[in-house]
Amino acid sequence: MVGYKEDFMFKVSSDRAEQAFRLLQIAFVVAPILAGLDKFFYLLADWSNYLSPFALRMLDGHDRPFFAIVGVVEIIAGLGVLFRPRIFAYVVSVWLLLIVINLLMTGHYFDIALRDIGLMLSAFALGKLAQQYDN
Repeated sequence: MVGYKEDFMFKVSSDRAEQAFRLLQIAFVVAPILAGLDKFFYLLADWSNYLSPFALRMLDGHDRPFFAIVGVVEIIAGLGVLFRPRIFAYVVSVWLLLIVINLLMTGHYFDIALRDIGLMLSAFALGKLAQQYDN
């Protein structure tokens, strides 16, 4: 029988799969929102360095306005995972797949692409867990 216990100010499930769901949910709310906000400020990274030459050509060198749009999308995705993880976990997973494709097209940043594959699979797992635990 799965129960709940009061821990600090939150109800914590004794179901370890539900705990994993909540942990992944928190991660995929916080990370996209922080990354999205940073697309406006460039404090964490110079995001333009990660654009493939193909993407830069498509944008005609207008990478900063593009990243402002990316920032808005990432913030919406993070909020979506908070309120509708059954849907937005998969949105984040596809978003990360697109990032991986872009990174591979740079011919560099294979380590970051590998990390993002792990994040993509984690977001996909969150979507699967949300089918069971998102109330």
